[in-house]
Amino acid sequence: MLKKAVFPGKYIQGPGAISELPKLVRLLGKRGLLLASPSVREKVLPKSPIDLAAEGIHIEPFRGECCEDEVHRLITLVTTKQVDVLIGMGGGKTIDTAKTAADRVEIPVIVVPTIASSDAPCSGCSVLYSNNGVFEAVHYQKSNPAAVLVDVNIIAAAPTRFLVAGMGDALSTWFEARSCERTKSENECGGHCTMVGLHIAKLCYETLLKYGRTAKLANESHIVIPALEHIIEANILLSGLGFESAGLAAAHAIHNGLTALAETHSFYHGEKVAFGVLVGLQLTDAPPEELESVFSFCETVGLPTRLADIGIGHISSEKLMTAAKMACAPGQSIAHEAGRITPEEVFNAMLATNAIGQARRPEVTNR
Repeated sequence: MLKKAVFPGKYIQGPGAISELPKLVRLLGKRGLLLASPSVREKVLPKSPIDLAAEGIHIEPFRGECCEDEVHRLITLVTTKQVDVLIGMGGGKTIDTAKTAADRVEIPVIVVPTIASSDAPCSGCSVLYSNNGVFEAVHYQKSNPAAVLVDVNIIAAAPTRFLVAGMGDALSTWFEARSCERTKSENECGGHCTMVGLHIAKLCYETLLKYGRTAKLANESHIVIPALEHIIEANILLSGLGFESAGLAAAHAIHNGLTALAETHSFYHGEKVAFGVLVGLQLTDAPPEELESVFSFCETVGLPTRLADIGIGHISSEKLMTAAKMACAPGQSIAHEAGRITPEEVFNAMLATNAIGQARRPEVTNR
């Protein structure tokens, strides 16, 4: 199998970076359309230093779901208005809708995330749902976004829980990359991990441990300091490059299993992934000092370490086993770990993680 890695065409990050948008549109085409989430239209664009209308960029409201109907509606607009550059600005579903539509009509897409809750902005895939929000499929684009534009002032103004959830998603990057490298498993772009993919994944983990706590404090005060910029880069760029070019393993499979439980649906992707990381460390017999580091990090920034932290503190064993079975279903990335991992092993690892988390925080009551 060949070694493969993928990257966005450009990555631009910094305070006031949104001012670069008109220049990027002109670089890639002549007529832009910006798909804007409700929060972007209500809170971000009114404060923007650029006049999008004067720049010839049409603003189109996102209707709330990344589904085939919304993708088709956007494609119709692109065709009617002769748009040759599409921009997705907002959270994950807005971005994924823009990425999917742009891929299908074969025009460049610029991604402008307004939260740093996941590594989706840099990736070449998107998740499609039904009109009612039920998962349907993963859509893989022909290439990654032409540009990713990250204005840290916008990210800093968002609720801190988004940043922390992004750290949970990013936390998995190194451990899953390491597993894939050990077992020579396929990464998310259909090849083996390159050296750059593996080292980016490791840098992501090191950055989280070094700057995570300070970045959280800065975000709580909505101020931009270098530590916050480092964590934004880790959440969006380092994690995005790492997961696609190095691969996924136990943590994301366990996340997928947990989504089978309705009680977890109010918790963010990265929060459930973080718990999956701790479970994965149990499954792979991680050394005590590594477990200590990861548990301490999660506790410091406020990521889940117990079942109660993701809404299932009192769930039945039967339901928890349902999640364990889904994590081990055919096609799940847990197969990238060494050896065959059974649902029983995942079930026991979840209980063990929960017990450790409770023992470390006995003063915290279950939700």
